[in-house]
Amino acid sequence: MPHFQIKYTGGLRTEAIHVPSQSKLITDAPLDNMGKGETFSPTDLLAVALATCMITTMSIKARKEGFDIEGTTAEVKKIMASDPRRVAEVVIRIDFPPLNFTDEQKKFLEHTAHHCPVAVSIHPGLIQNVTFVYH
Repeated sequence: MPHFQIKYTGGLRTEAIHVPSQSKLITDAPLDNMGKGETFSPTDLLAVALATCMITTMSIKARKEGFDIEGTTAEVKKIMASDPRRVAEVVIRIDFPPLNFTDEQKKFLEHTAHHCPVAVSIHPGLIQNVTFVYH
């Protein structure tokens, strides 16, 4: 059984289904590439996947170490390049709530983020510009 099913619905739009849960995700081509830009583009999902993977992996590892990062947020910006058209850089700002992390915990979280499965799976030429903000 497949994990995902994708259908092209026309107008540069796809519908992806997460088979186990039947959750749906719609993608559009971006405005600057002949699309409607009404929802996430595939390259948006790449940038979002990186940030969400970082936060999820930090949460898993923090839990195993006996602390939590609940309330952590991220802002994500993708920068495109051309020839070939691709994501050249993903800029991520991760904001932690005021949880008084130790320097050791901060180092642990940052290392974990930079080594999450998505971060180590994407092309090494894609710049991952990540800022960690501790309040």
